[in-house]
Amino acid sequence: MSLLLCVFLHLVEAAPTTNSTATTSNNSEAPLFTTRTLWDIVSSCILTLFACIYSAIHPNIPSPQDSPVLILWRRLGIMIMALIFPELIVTWAMRQWLSAHYTWTQMHSFFLLMGGFMLYDADRKPYHTLQPDQLLKLIGAGCIDAPTITENQIRDRSKGNVISKGLIMLQAAWFVLQLITRAIYHLETTQLEAGTLAFAVLNFLTYAVWWNKPLDVQCPRPVYWKSTESKPGDHTDEGNPFGVVEALIPVHPLVELIGWREIPTSRKLRVPTFDGSIELKSLDQMVLTFAGLLIATIFGGIHCMAWFFAFFTHQEQVLWRMSAITISCTPWLGILTGLLFVVLDRTPHVVMIIVYVSYVMLYITARAILLVLMFTTLRNLPPDAYKVLSWTTLVPHM
Repeated sequence: MSLLLCVFLHLVEAAPTTNSTATTSNNSEAPLFTTRTLWDIVSSCILTLFACIYSAIHPNIPSPQDSPVLILWRRLGIMIMALIFPELIVTWAMRQWLSAHYTWTQMHSFFLLMGGFMLYDADRKPYHTLQPDQLLKLIGAGCIDAPTITENQIRDRSKGNVISKGLIMLQAAWFVLQLITRAIYHLETTQLEAGTLAFAVLNFLTYAVWWNKPLDVQCPRPVYWKSTESKPGDHTDEGNPFGVVEALIPVHPLVELIGWREIPTSRKLRVPTFDGSIELKSLDQMVLTFAGLLIATIFGGIHCMAWFFAFFTHQEQVLWRMSAITISCTPWLGILTGLLFVVLDRTPHVVMIIVYVSYVMLYITARAILLVLMFTTLRNLPPDAYKVLSWTTLVPHM
């Protein structure tokens, strides 16, 4: 990373101040620019997008009763969510990071929050995934023994390590760096690259807060019930299996992440994906809310960078601009609307649900338009879009 930074600083000093496509005057020297194909553009973006919506996501531990097909289906759902709501994934990661403050190491705390300890009843059958408060309560009551697991044992369960995570970060860093150099040398950038850049920036934030979270752990560590005076059901809360808001699929992940009271905060045999059951301190909640809004603004703002990019038709340019503004402003509009509902005090829940579902659908529509335009605008690219700095092809990347 330091080497890439040094090379970038050297390019900034040596970059031309005007648009120039000339190579060096000495024929014995390598040309400054080379060409790339449409496949080169698409493949680099697809690989970077895949790294951002699959490899960077650290899911919670599945239920012991989940089949491989169900686990795969849930993972595909998270990938789709990451493609449409990437800000939600970063906010989820930040919420877990803010919640990982228990007496163990941060890796232990992440392991606990993702459902790493499963309570087994007297018949040695899985009974309930233990949340932090439940674990401490049962240990204090003498119902279970304190689980013992070292950081190395948790790391051994993880499917990711410094090398695998470093390779993903290197790919994202290369992608960001080569787009910066294109801007310095006044080369055209495609809308697909601009959209992928937004994902790459959020990918850095996700990896930063999830660096110590185990990746793709499939089996929790068993914790056995030892009390003969009581049963697990006397100490664990089953929670409400259904909630009013849970039935609304577009809104459910968001309100679950916030920790809405009508959403069941814990499933019996697994921690929900966007779990908001851990109560944050007031300051941490404010930080999370502001960070989520800032991340959404950054993501939409990067799309706005393509405001004056070359578009094949004027209608496509207008659609891109309107959609970029929509995804930038909708989260703020949701917060302002929430404050308005607080001031009005007695706003019916049905009205609130209708308003927020409308905001979510508006956001999904704008995201869908941007995703479509990212690919349809590739059909007629300007000549400069196919030029690339020669040295960027030599930097290790996928």
